[in-house]
Amino acid sequence: MPSIKADKWIKRMALEHGMIEPFEDQQVRAGVISYGLSSYGYDIRVADEFKVFTNINSTVVDPKHFDARSFVDVQADVCIIPPNSFALAKTIEYFRIPRDVLTVCVGKSTYARCGLIVNVTPFEPEWEGYVTLEISNTTPLPAKVYANEGIAQVLFFQSDEMCDVSYADKKGKYQGQRGLTLPKL
Repeated sequence: MPSIKADKWIKRMALEHGMIEPFEDQQVRAGVISYGLSSYGYDIRVADEFKVFTNINSTVVDPKHFDARSFVDVQADVCIIPPNSFALAKTIEYFRIPRDVLTVCVGKSTYARCGLIVNVTPFEPEWEGYVTLEISNTTPLPAKVYANEGIAQVLFFQSDEMCDVSYADKKGKYQGQRGLTLPKL
């Protein structure tokens, strides 16, 4: 991060360069799982679109030939994830990552303490889009996820130099994703 405080840098990048849209410039906490700007990152929200994994077709999960019929589409304020299963979701926020920044995203402790794990790959330099989230229910019970509330925290790491090859340069397959995106080869 530059010599200014991390939260001020994130706010400046969001407001002046559209790094995060929509952007909440402070933590929103009242009656919800928190989201918005934090000291060293940004707590993202999960949208109300989910793809809940099901094995009704008894298919094999194959990342090279993924069967979209393995999901049930849900649009709701609350998503129930079956025991020992997972759902895909997307963020409310759209990201535009600068060429000298890499992010790491980790699940919020409120969900982690309930056995829900959020998995997201790093946002590479110059990647942009809505983030596809994988939310795993590691418990033997059904679990709730609340749409339009916090789900994970993005941490930003700024390099002192630009990368040689960005995600945009290599024409990454998930560049500019608009919706909830399934695996691609």
